[in-house]
Amino acid sequence: MDALADLLSGVRARGALFSRSVMAPPWALRFDHTSPLTLVTMVRGHAWIAPTAAEPLALGPGDTALLRAPGPHTIAHPVDAPVSCTVVDADLCLGPDGAPLDEETSLGMRTYGDSLDAPDLLLSGSYEVGDDLGPYLFSALPPVLVVPADECYDPLGAMIAAEVACAAPGQQLVLDRLLDLALITKLRAWFSMPGVEPPAWYTAMGDPLVGRALRLMHNRPAHPWTVAELAERCGISRAALARAFTGMVGTPPMTYLAEWRVCLAAERLRTTDETVDTIARRVGYSTAFALSAAFKRVRGTTPTAHRRGKPVEAPAPAALT
Repeated sequence: MDALADLLSGVRARGALFSRSVMAPPWALRFDHTSPLTLVTMVRGHAWIAPTAAEPLALGPGDTALLRAPGPHTIAHPVDAPVSCTVVDADLCLGPDGAPLDEETSLGMRTYGDSLDAPDLLLSGSYEVGDDLGPYLFSALPPVLVVPADECYDPLGAMIAAEVACAAPGQQLVLDRLLDLALITKLRAWFSMPGVEPPAWYTAMGDPLVGRALRLMHNRPAHPWTVAELAERCGISRAALARAFTGMVGTPPMTYLAEWRVCLAAERLRTTDETVDTIARRVGYSTAFALSAAFKRVRGTTPTAHRRGKPVEAPAPAALT
């Protein structure tokens, strides 16, 4: 297991918001909801992403944009078109006058716009819960990124478009998993694109020494690692490993390990009914108290509060930014 695989293995969409927008210029679609991440694919036609405080980015047929909160973001054709629809949440879209849109704008299941044969077709999927993504992944992304069609072969777009337009048993679950797959494939392509500056942990994975230390910790996070043992496994001194690791990743090895263990614990707290003590031992802590102390330090909350879904204003972990 490598850091990227570990990071993406925790991605889980639950109740993702999907829609198709079929429009003729001029039009502008504004995303003004609280979703932490939205994937937008230009199935056909052209548009521009107009972030609040950045230069517009062009979207062509097959291009996908990832829009990370905080928003809002506007996608338009042409770039200065007036807003024709504002997406507030899964149940509310506002028209240009600020009034909720009615059924007259609906063109079928999760489909809105002018007509089905309009020249511009935009497909969007949004994560509804920030914990679906995890703080490590979230902190690794810029506010807006674009993956051009020629950088990533994408058979998923057609599958998502077909699923969005029909009603079938288990449809939401299928859409959730398709959104996860789309995110993973787009991120993997984006990290490899020329000119992209991937996060420090991703670059460090390619280093023969630091990358080995990272893989050791990710393969066995519950092992009682020390800098001395990691250095011995990597064939260098403790001082040399600590210096190289901190220089490439941005944090010392043991700090990185603590933050990764807390991330794994956070996932298990939300997806299993295991006790805090059991989870603590699974991720490398001897007691629930030890995990709670680390959780509070890294996340600014307790494991119990996290499991209950209590919101908290906490900084993203430093290790994987």
